[in-house]
Amino acid sequence: MADETVNEPTPNVLNDAPIDTPADGESTANASGEAETPNVTQTLKDGAAKLAKEATDRARTFAEDGKARAGGALDELTKMISDAADTVDEKIGPQYGQYARSAAETLGGFSEQLKAKQLEDLIEDARGFVQKSPAVAIGTAAAIGFVLARLVASGLTPDTVDQA
Repeated sequence: MADETVNEPTPNVLNDAPIDTPADGESTANASGEAETPNVTQTLKDGAAKLAKEATDRARTFAEDGKARAGGALDELTKMISDAADTVDEKIGPQYGQYARSAAETLGGFSEQLKAKQLEDLIEDARGFVQKSPAVAIGTAAAIGFVLARLVASGLTPDTVDQA
């Protein structure tokens, strides 16, 4: 058995096929993993930045739309109060009609201020109000939440009229 020789694989050769190794001696998995990580990280950062910008733009659009609707609603309310002032004059007296007109003017002025201000100014005003009187702000938020919940609940329940 001395004539039989065993072929041992030489380094960098597996089954007589050469193995590729990086020139600096690192493993291939390590080299390719490090090369891909910056690309993946940058792609994720770019995607997150794009989503954040889209969310901000959408929120700004909704807020601008809400501001316009609020201004329109205040204008309608001002008109209703002004129209009702004449009726108040006839039914209750001119002094109370003047109160209604004064309230309508104040409400109209507030509506014009709301329409004239930029969204950033409104946000700053709200922040300042909350910092000055947080208890009033919390109470107002609770009242608005209650009213909105009642409106939503009344809109969701079907009208049940007994027809007997």
